[in-house]
Amino acid sequence: MKTRFAIMLLAVAALASAPALRAQDHGEVGVFGELFRASASSLNLYGVGGRISLNVHPNVALEVDGAYDFSQSNTQTLSGVNSNTTVFRSDLRATHGLFGPKFQVGTNSGVRAFLFAKGGFVRFGVTPGPVTFGAFPTQLENTDLNGVFFPGGGIEFFLGPIGIRADAGDEIYFDRGAQNNLKITFGPTIRF
Repeated sequence: MKTRFAIMLLAVAALASAPALRAQDHGEVGVFGELFRASASSLNLYGVGGRISLNVHPNVALEVDGAYDFSQSNTQTLSGVNSNTTVFRSDLRATHGLFGPKFQVGTNSGVRAFLFAKGGFVRFGVTPGPVTFGAFPTQLENTDLNGVFFPGGGIEFFLGPIGIRADAGDEIYFDRGAQNNLKITFGPTIRF
């Protein structure tokens, strides 16, 4: 009799907590790696970033993200007597800050597709030397701050609260006209 009562009590507790567990989809937090194709310089910048989004409706979230792109090495072929190939570090780095709505479908499943339209900034700078926490971001020289519009979309896959997200879009920054740039991000995310 005690075992049956304990099982019934456990079943009632599980049923009572199921809506509360379902309601834990208030937002997400995640980190990502990114590729930013700076079209003005034909340079691929790779970096890391993080994001947080808060659901204001089951299909709409407000999202903020930030990223930092590291300097890259370039290969340059010089035409001349012996057509030498020279590899050099560009010292060009970028810092991104974006905010905007994310429109999502598939909120009741493990797969979620979404579209977003964010605004913010991208700051390009030149740093002659390695990046350390003591030098970032104050050591950026010759900085160029530009406004950004970033439309795009992607997909998320979840197993419980843990998932993986991939998205891509056109990060358009405005510097003497609109500059179109491919941006791709990929990384883990956690629902809360």
